[in-house]
Amino acid sequence: MFKLKRYICLSMLGVSIAMASCKVPAIMQRAENKSVPVSFDNGRDTTNMSAIQWRNFFTDKNLVNLIDTALKNNQELMITLQEIEIARNDIRFRQGAILPSVGAKLGIGVEKVGRYTSQGAGDATTEIKPGKEMPDPLTDVTAAAYANWEVDIWKKLHNAKKAAISRYLSTVEGKNFVITNLVAEVANSYYELMALDNQLEIVRQTIELQKNALEIVKIQKEATRATELAVQKFQAEVLKTQAMEFDILQRIKETENRINFLLARYPQAIPRDQSSFMGLIPATVKSGIPSQLLSNRPDIKQAELDLAAAKLDVQVARAEFYPSFGISAALGFQAFKPTYLVKLPESLLYSLAGDLAGPLINKSAIKAEFNNANARQLQAMYNYERSILNAYLEVSTQLSNIDNLGKSYDLKSKEVNTLTNSIDIANDLFKSARADYFEVLMTQRDALESKLELVETKKEQLNAVVNIYRDLGGGWQ
Repeated sequence: MFKLKRYICLSMLGVSIAMASCKVPAIMQRAENKSVPVSFDNGRDTTNMSAIQWRNFFTDKNLVNLIDTALKNNQELMITLQEIEIARNDIRFRQGAILPSVGAKLGIGVEKVGRYTSQGAGDATTEIKPGKEMPDPLTDVTAAAYANWEVDIWKKLHNAKKAAISRYLSTVEGKNFVITNLVAEVANSYYELMALDNQLEIVRQTIELQKNALEIVKIQKEATRATELAVQKFQAEVLKTQAMEFDILQRIKETENRINFLLARYPQAIPRDQSSFMGLIPATVKSGIPSQLLSNRPDIKQAELDLAAAKLDVQVARAEFYPSFGISAALGFQAFKPTYLVKLPESLLYSLAGDLAGPLINKSAIKAEFNNANARQLQAMYNYERSILNAYLEVSTQLSNIDNLGKSYDLKSKEVNTLTNSIDIANDLFKSARADYFEVLMTQRDALESKLELVETKKEQLNAVVNIYRDLGGGWQ
């Protein structure tokens, strides 16, 4: 039997009122029209270095092996992969809601009703066969298949599925973003480790130089050409530099452990070539044009997909104001004894029903969810705009950083050469009593600081190239 609810007209009236009260902010056009500057700081380069695969971008075999291990073992990446699996299962769940649900039921029960009731009186006077009344108590044996289906008139279920697909694709882009940052973090930590190795070597060389100077001062003191104050000053400088050595050793250990954490393994030595650091030449930067960020940056594509999903969520929430049309059906056998189940057509059971129902009076919960969907859509739009702005500013900052670091490195190289030469000059003048010990100490200290700063600048140059590669959207290919 097909039944239709008598309050359809009232439901449709409620829907009309609800539709009149719902307005969706026209924000998608604003997001689609979001533009970026034509170039980075008046640049004209149209080639984007992010298209280079990370295996080809990094030429150090030790670094390539570390990144490869991190991509296989990193826990954050593994967590992200599970988020992708969750999103994939959500698509299956949404797909299942679109299709009819079919089930089977096999049941048995017993019922004893009062004799002086309408059902009891009817059962007592009913004869199954001539001379045989209905049994008391009455059993009920049922074997049936049933189906339920919500007809997706307003595309509510289909839009929910599309939103789930967009979120699945968003999680894929999220995984790519994690990979990009993971590759950059491993590379930056690796270069930091190499820089610390070089700084440690410089400090140890300086310690030997200072010890030699200390011995000279002691000899000059014995010859009454220097005072005990000079000896103590040189001794203090040696102790200070020795303490610096242990500080660097601690930083090396911390950096190694940071890399091991990214690789999801317990502490162990990090293989690297400690002698080639200062000879490394930063890769040539090709930034391309800002519009390429929209297709290269995983975080921008992720924000765009989240915005598309939020738009579909609004449509799903709006469809809740409309009446829903459901169909239910059942087919099977029912009797009070198992032996009667096969007696046709007496034991045959079937039903068919259609329901059209919609909200009429209390729609506050639906309105609240609709407003929440609109708010989430606005959030997604602002996040999309922020992602684009952040990407452009990151690239612009790194381009400026690379340019300034190049100039700074050239000047610091000249400074190191000058101060290195001045150490020999200061020692010669001190030996000939034409310079005091304070000038020798300051010259050695300045030379040490300039050498350490030069190594630090080299590390910053390499990190800046890694960062621009990441900021342009490279590293996940």
